[in-house]
Amino acid sequence: MELEQLRSDMVAAMKARDKDRKDAISSLVSAVKKVAIDEGCREDVPAELVDRVIIKELKTAKEQLDTCPADRENLKTEYRKRYDVIAEYAPKMMSPEEVKQYIEENFADLLATKNKGQIMKAVMGVLKGKADGKVINETVAGLCK
Repeated sequence: MELEQLRSDMVAAMKARDKDRKDAISSLVSAVKKVAIDEGCREDVPAELVDRVIIKELKTAKEQLDTCPADRENLKTEYRKRYDVIAEYAPKMMSPEEVKQYIEENFADLLATKNKGQIMKAVMGVLKGKADGKVINETVAGLCK
């Protein structure tokens, strides 16, 4: 995902007077800009950084949705809308089956050691941002048994 795409979608949401969508995309743009400044790439923001920030924001939105009290329907609806908009921009993550297949194909020598720490270190370096860390952890744990 490119930052310019987020900006143009935010402008489109403003023109359509879609406040919820505009707010969600605006928060994504702000978060991306902040991380870009922190990492010293303010002018030329790489797509990888944008994807990483979107994943982080998606997890935050999911956490807000999960921890929202059941009796606060209006708040829950607002969080659901925000989560849905952010989810549209999130990169597609690998499924547990794809992760297992990838690890078995590319890290067979490490799997033979059954050392979960070494396997996780190697796999996370390659699959970070492509698969959820929990999925990778569960897959590696299953393969080490």
